[in-house]
Amino acid sequence: MKFFKKSDIILVLTIVLIGILSMFIYKFNFAEKPARAEIYYKTQLIESIDLTKGKDVHFSIPQNKNVIFHLDPDGNISFEHSDCPDKICIKTGKLNTVGQTAACLPNEIFLKIVPQDGHEEQDIDIIG
Repeated sequence: MKFFKKSDIILVLTIVLIGILSMFIYKFNFAEKPARAEIYYKTQLIESIDLTKGKDVHFSIPQNKNVIFHLDPDGNISFEHSDCPDKICIKTGKLNTVGQTAACLPNEIFLKIVPQDGHEEQDIDIIG
């Protein structure tokens, strides 16, 4: 008894190939663009941080001192500490590419990486 037909294997390989191709196109278009991080609290933009290399900063926002961010010298930003119960925001890791996002939902804090030169009209916005 065969589990896969030849057409099933071709379909799976096509889907995998499209996924890999999409990943490379995305990386090619956005990986080298200068970026900045926007921090939102309850849909309100609180802070915009330039992700230039050379800085090593730990900081929090005035609305919630229990959530600490880390901007490292490589131009990455991440949640370093949070008082939320599940710590998913910390497990998100370092962000540095346009389009990446992280959120601490219990504290209603959102971190979004956007292009340095600003938003364009056709850009997708996850913040309402």
